[in-house]
Amino acid sequence: MAETLTEREVSARLLDFIWERFLYDDPTGEFDESSPLLESGILTSLNTAILLNFIFQEWGTVVPVEQIDPRAFHTVSSIASMLCAKVD
Repeated sequence: MAETLTEREVSARLLDFIWERFLYDDPTGEFDESSPLLESGILTSLNTAILLNFIFQEWGTVVPVEQIDPRAFHTVSSIASMLCAKVD
């Protein structure tokens, strides 16, 4: 990432994006940084591609194919951890 952000800041930006793009009509409003993305059906293959494009546009970070796995994309927190670890 070009700018150094905390995991909390990255999580907040990711949450905002996911809410706006994928959950705009979610009536429960219970989604947070620890909600499972794959099991809940939020991250489909198309949505994952959209999210990867957002990550690139927002931070200039390309996520290598080998890092696109269920553990790294399990929750918003796990994505933020992965992205912040790439900076170190």
